[in-house]
Amino acid sequence: QLQLVESGGGLVQPGGSLRLSCAASGFTLDYYAIGWFRQAPGKEREGVSCISNNGVITNYADAVKGRFTISRDNGKNTVYLQMNSLKPEDTAIYYCAAYWGGSYPGLSMYEYDYWGQGTQVVVSS
Repeated sequence: QLQLVESGGGLVQPGGSLRLSCAASGFTLDYYAIGWFRQAPGKEREGVSCISNNGVITNYADAVKGRFTISRDNGKNTVYLQMNSLKPEDTAIYYCAAYWGGSYPGLSMYEYDYWGQGTQVVVSS
């Protein structure tokens, strides 16, 4: 069974950092594009960042450019989202998602077939 499990969320002060992890089980991430999405209370789910299956192509939402970095370690079957200079408006549940292929991934949730359960990030003083 294909499964994605997020971890690394928590409470952090504004300006702080967190690193989220997305670990896959039941399949090998090598051939999948991975995206990170987030959903704040009362808002629609939005794309944050994505990375191609080979790690060459990355995309970021304007709101996180220069602050967030996506990376992947196919040997560990894991994708990471390093989040720096966090702001209160980054507070949300963060989800990772995957789809097979994905040489040129985008930030539309409709491209992705497999989803994790999410990890909560709260940025507050």
